Amino acid sequence: MTWFLGLGIFGLALLVLSLALDGVVEGVLDGVGGGLDGFLSLPVIAGFVSALGFGGAITWGVTGTGAGVATGAGVLSGGVVAWLTWRFSRMLMRDGDAAAPRGDDLTGSSGAVVTAIPADGYGEVLLFLAGQPVKYAARSAAPVPRGAEVWVESVLSPTSVAVRQVER
Repeated sequence: MTWFLGLGIFGLALLVLSLALDGVVEGVLDGVGGGLDGFLSLPVIAGFVSALGFGGAITWGVTGTGAGVATGAGVLSGGVVAWLTWRFSRMLMRDGDAAAPRGDDLTGSSGAVVTAIPADGYGEVLLFLAGQPVKYAARSAAPVPRGAEVWVESVLSPTSVAVRQVER
């Protein structure tokens, strides 16, 4: 039973290492298994080994049948845990369907002037792109003081916008 507990503890340690060494084993095992698509990832292997060890130890301790039956039960529970881990990680990886925000999405949004905008030059405005604050260089037809609310009229470049002051 000590071997099974050792395997369970080793699997948990491997799982902790998978957080620190994310992607290392996947890179080594890329060519192995042709198309297993993450089934040989470190979290899946760690889950299998841990469930094999603890499942075997529990079976042997509860039933007292011996190493053969405990190994079979451990392999069965390890397979289930490995499959569930693989399915869960695939579900998490598929969560990228949303389109990436683009600079053109700023047109029509509001922001605040961080650095005053002169009539013939650039100032700075704070805008929110996909919920994140981003500072842009800004031009305006008329001077705009610091702290004023502005609307984005157009995107001039990836780092600059044309704005107008909001009249209230």
